[in-house]
Amino acid sequence: MSLSTYTAQHFLFAVEGPVATVTLNRPDRKNPLTFDSYAELRDLFRALRHDDRIKTVVLTGAGGNFCSGGDVFEIIGPLTEMTMPELLAFTRMTGDLVKAMRACPQPIVAAIDGICVGAGAILAMASDLRYGTHRSKVAFLFVRVGLAGCDMGACAILPRIIGHGRAAELLYTGRGMDGEEAERWGFYNRLCSPDRVLAEAGDMAQQLATGPTFAHGITKTMLHQEWDMGIDQAIEHEAQAQALCMATQDFRRAFDAFAAKQKPAFEGN
Repeated sequence: MSLSTYTAQHFLFAVEGPVATVTLNRPDRKNPLTFDSYAELRDLFRALRHDDRIKTVVLTGAGGNFCSGGDVFEIIGPLTEMTMPELLAFTRMTGDLVKAMRACPQPIVAAIDGICVGAGAILAMASDLRYGTHRSKVAFLFVRVGLAGCDMGACAILPRIIGHGRAAELLYTGRGMDGEEAERWGFYNRLCSPDRVLAEAGDMAQQLATGPTFAHGITKTMLHQEWDMGIDQAIEHEAQAQALCMATQDFRRAFDAFAAKQKPAFEGN
């Protein structure tokens, strides 16, 4: 299966070589999500599991902002009129998007500028690497609209990125982090200038795409699965995972290149 010719309906999707770029594209509203864009993003990340030509993904937003969260008029308003079963179906669907992002083997690099709040902050959180800018603002806004901070896995994932106390502060207060604080707290891997953030995220995605991508997929899987393991269990699972990687041609290529004093050319098998 190849997504190279896939035409997205609710965002932009482009594939250049082994790197796919997903661009949230409602810049006039700071790229809010709708019921349809949530569902299409979920389905896209699920489909990426079956496309071995795409090795990495860049996730970004158009017009100088990342994502302003759920659209106030197209999501939040209708939610106030829904029954409990309908509300639960919605919250499960949004959670499924995070599950799909975690389950796809391709590393996801988020390029974040401007506003990154609510569900937008969740999309950034669910990515594997996050590149931000000094002028960006990250906020988990749920408490400001009378909701709990436990949205789309935030109470499980955010503390593992920035620590329990810091995550608790953000989720209880809904306050924003500027770029410097987000980097200092470990939410961002790197701060970039606004005119360079997408390019630098793309460079990292390209670098990862030229590496041993089967092994990258194993690393991503184990990073997530080992949250629920004890140390002994994790060590055993890593032994099994590493043995799989040792059986790949990329492992042989790396040895042959080292012996020949050359740089290995990985092919992902």
